[in-house]
Amino acid sequence: MPEIKLAIDAMGGDNGPSIVIEALAQQLHECSSHHFFVVGQSDSLTPLLQQHGLHEHPQVTLINAEQVVHMDDKPGQALRSKPNSSMSVALELLSKGEADAVISGGNTGALMAKAYFQLKTLPGVLRPALMAALPNQQGGRSYLLDLGANASCDSETLFQFGVMGSVAAQVLENAPSPKVALLNMGEEEIKGNDVVKNAALRLTESEHVNYQGFVEGNHLFSGKADVIVCDGFVGNIALKSCEGLATLIVEQLKSALMSHWMYRWFFRFLQKRTQKSWERLKPDHYNGASLIGLRGVVIKSHGSANAKAFGSAIRQAIIEAQAQLPERIKDRVESVLLEQH
Repeated sequence: MPEIKLAIDAMGGDNGPSIVIEALAQQLHECSSHHFFVVGQSDSLTPLLQQHGLHEHPQVTLINAEQVVHMDDKPGQALRSKPNSSMSVALELLSKGEADAVISGGNTGALMAKAYFQLKTLPGVLRPALMAALPNQQGGRSYLLDLGANASCDSETLFQFGVMGSVAAQVLENAPSPKVALLNMGEEEIKGNDVVKNAALRLTESEHVNYQGFVEGNHLFSGKADVIVCDGFVGNIALKSCEGLATLIVEQLKSALMSHWMYRWFFRFLQKRTQKSWERLKPDHYNGASLIGLRGVVIKSHGSANAKAFGSAIRQAIIEAQAQLPERIKDRVESVLLEQH
């Protein structure tokens, strides 16, 4: 397995660098052939690396970056006033070819702005998109994009999201012809605004996308489509709504189970019998959204991720870097542009 070099923004996220270093320590047991650049304030990171026995580890290089992008920083302000932040330095390693991927749990808007500015989009790509995996009822994963990189999109941008998402599903899920759909307020062709309708027409006409039509929000987890496309405004609200509903269900379930010892016993019995299903549905397994369409692999970890979840983001970065996902997207976009001419 060829060596993959990963640059980790160790200062980002709600829980600070402790969970990042803990995740790194866990991943080093599985990643004996990869190298990790840990980027951030050395005064904070050195004790943590020493605590986990990583201070002089041959696979770990600590790179000092004095500035930190905070979760409440405005993207434009972070871009202009913090050129030496851990986020910027990590992205610079990627732009110079010294790293193969970047992972950050920091400010999403700042990461998107800095990545767009420092890496640029692939030739022919109009806008990058934030894409995440969702578990589906078929036992696999579906990909939803955009999740907030672009609050509004024209039809051509949505079309390109479908193309890029299709490539990602082929590479990441080994799907020869991923089913692509547009998220809409109904499945009928007459439903939706002109932007969505025109995007549907473009996807229907393309030979590079296995377009299936419209899907509604209740089909996000059905497996009806491998790739579900929408603008960032809709996608972000859809994803956050799902997260909120999941939290409500879990809290209600916990409350009910704690009300009687018999319920607690039954839950433990049921959990053992359905362990595989429980594991597949854990959010930790799906942490790590891809900012695709850029000239490099950039993975956004959830800001509140724990060490296990951040480890999933690291693994996602390795998979995409090994598969050379940006290069695969570049080739497909070039084919689409030739198709248009």
